[in-house]
Amino acid sequence: MNKTLRPNLADKSVQDILVLFSMILGEAVDEGLIGANPCRKLRISFTDRPERPHATADEVGALAGRMPPDAGLMTITDAYTGLRWGELAGLQWIRTYLDDDPRIEIDPKFGALHEIAGRLELGPPKTPASARTVHLPPFLADLLAEHRERNPDARFVFTGAHGGLHRRSNFRRRVWLPALAGDKERGWAPLNQEMHFHDLRHTHETWLVEDNVPRILRLVRLGHKRKDTDDLYSHVTDAMVEEMLAALQRRWEQDGGWTWDDSQDLRREAA
Repeated sequence: MNKTLRPNLADKSVQDILVLFSMILGEAVDEGLIGANPCRKLRISFTDRPERPHATADEVGALAGRMPPDAGLMTITDAYTGLRWGELAGLQWIRTYLDDDPRIEIDPKFGALHEIAGRLELGPPKTPASARTVHLPPFLADLLAEHRERNPDARFVFTGAHGGLHRRSNFRRRVWLPALAGDKERGWAPLNQEMHFHDLRHTHETWLVEDNVPRILRLVRLGHKRKDTDDLYSHVTDAMVEEMLAALQRRWEQDGGWTWDDSQDLRREAA
């Protein structure tokens, strides 16, 4: 259990899997299918994990600039919104609003892309709290609008080769890891090669903390459950959202920016 699940899943997810598996085996015991439940006395020891890396705005821009434009914009979007992989890979234009109130709406029924037994399909996001509104800073709304103009017939915002949906493993192997590794011929030094795509979500939350964004807005924006009384009795206001977006815009203008290498063509990759 520790060797198979813990390197890839959060402690809570491992615990949930163990509880469910134990319940199934308990039913099998009741039905006489097996003699005993091997999970009944199983306990998982949760030790402290090393802190995950996060990136600066400059590092995110450099990383995105080493990718094809579609994948680079996907990376920028994740760092400045904190979306989960499935929410980003399954994002549709009909849920992406680039008007006077630019935002992404995560649908409660079809707001995330799931890979099940090799098949890709839309389904609910991770938790009920994940169905949410994610407001966009002006620069990101502009980049996404330009992206839509280049792909006017696309259903999904971000796609891979031949317009196909992204698979996490392909994106990691073909795009993410090469960008981190760098390229001596192009003068690209290696970046933090321990970083996972999911660490862009951690990066986003770190930026929000640096910018003194209230805890309740961070919880809502990232799709986390409200855990204590203060969370339940706190509310997100328009003023909070406006200040947060202004801080993200400043971060982009002062430390970010994004250009891709002219030698790369504009084809989509990684599906």
